[in-house]
Amino acid sequence: MAVQHDVVWQNFAVTSSDRAKLLRQAPFVLWFTGLSGAGKTTLANLVAKRLHDLRYHAYVLDGDNLRQGLNRDLGFTVADRQENVRRMAEVASLIHDSGLIALAACISPFATEREFARSLLPPGRFVEVFVDAPLELCEQRDNKGLYRRARAGEIADFTGIDSPFERPANPELVMDTGRLTPAECTDAIMEYLVEKDLVVADWTRTRQ
Repeated sequence: MAVQHDVVWQNFAVTSSDRAKLLRQAPFVLWFTGLSGAGKTTLANLVAKRLHDLRYHAYVLDGDNLRQGLNRDLGFTVADRQENVRRMAEVASLIHDSGLIALAACISPFATEREFARSLLPPGRFVEVFVDAPLELCEQRDNKGLYRRARAGEIADFTGIDSPFERPANPELVMDTGRLTPAECTDAIMEYLVEKDLVVADWTRTRQ
């Protein structure tokens, strides 16, 4: 990537901290990673609803949704999937900077891209959630037929079939969706956020 020497970072009067104070919350990023069909989007959606019910301001970034807009120019080669994750990480960082909570649901199979996403956030504000499920279970859940097409050779470089998924070495959370229900996973994630003071358990504030 070419370095643009004439591009200068602009600082503004209203800071990320100012926006967070106005929203009365601590912004952070929940990054859901795992195989296709593991349950990433399901958990991101459930956690977002729980946060909304507690009057937190959050936004879900879903890999499929971004591919219909921002990332629609990308295919599924290794390079394109890496760029897909890079863009999602940058958007998650911008959401965090706005004072909001970002919930990113993306296979993000490679450790380097996930570490890049982490590097964009202050310490403690990036929570990696490894949504762990056996490949066989993910294939059973595959209502889009992607695994069947990959095994038939119709889709190349498909994660879990002919392209690797690098399991996170030290994620903040591991959600075994083959053993735990979505509700149990959601409870566990919320308990972690409370424990880390990212969310207040008994928040009873009301909007003025």
